Order: sequence, then C-alpha cells, then structure tokens
Amino acid sequence: MSEAIDCIIREAIPGDAEQILELLNKTATQTGFMTQGTEGVGITVEEEAKQLAKIYDSFNNSVFVALVDDEIIGIASIHGSDKPKIEHIGDIGIVIDKAYWGYGLGTLMMEELLLWADASPVLSRLQLQVQERNARARYIYEKLGFKLEAIIERGVKDDGQLLNVCLMSKLI
Repeated sequence: MSEAIDCIIREAIPGDAEQILELLNKTATQTGFMTQGTEGVGITVEEEAKQLAKIYDSFNNSVFVALVDDEIIGIASIHGSDKPKIEHIGDIGIVIDKAYWGYGLGTLMMEELLLWADASPVLSRLQLQVQERNARARYIYEKLGFKLEAIIERGVKDDGQLLNVCLMSKLI
C-alpha cells in the first residue's frame, strides 16, 4: 500500500468540465482497460458543462470527482436512462489516474456512488462492464457486492486483440 494522500471526493459541478475532459483524455491511453483510446472523449468543455448541469437535477445520474491539491484525479459516475422502462438501471463508470492507483480510491469512490444510489428514489439496479483481465477492478466490485452475470466474449478490442468483458450487477 502506498503512503496516505489528502483527497476530497465530491459531486461534480459544471466548472469541473475542463478538468474532467483532461483526465478522461489522459487516462484513455494509460492502460488497455478503457473503452476509448487516442480518439479521446470527443465533446467540448461547454457540452460537458451542460451535461454536468443536467445531471444535478437527475434522480438516476450522478458524477463524483476525486481531487488532490484541487486537481481532479478520479471520476466515478452513474448513468441512468430517461426512458421509463429502464430508468431504474444505473450504468457505472469509474476512472482513476494511474499515478493514484493503490490508495484505495476506487473503493472509496464506489462507496460514494453506492450511498448516492441507495438514496435515489428511482434506481434499483446498478451494472457495469469490466474487462475480464482487470482483476483489481473485479475484486473491488465483488467486495462491494456486485455479482458476475455474464461474460461477453470478444466484448472489446485492444491493440488488435479481442478480449472478454464481464457484465456485473448489484440490486439495490
């Protein structure tokens, strides 16, 4: 385990848009575990700020950021649909700058998402996809009560290699 760091986890605000996009573009190529690559996020700071403002009024969408010295180094989100038949399902995403792996931030950010989801009057199912080879992430999700539902064969391509993806869920 690494030495301790001072980190603040809070809900994202529209003013975080530029740093969020910078982190997503930076982490896209740090490992082969992300679904985006060198193409980047593909939206403007203004578009991201508008999305963050909309999320604030939602019962099934949330974004949390982790900050060290006022720099965003991690993002965790729940994305729910506005379609009534599936609005109860929240898709989870999490990314942490590789320089901050090993501090327990993945677990802390997931715990914040779970607390937020538990308070949601809409959500009753959380789900995520994680590469089968990403043992660290799968361990965190299992520790927090996520169950493996399916293996999606050839669910992602990294460096020309087709890899399996795990679909995991947690009922809340």
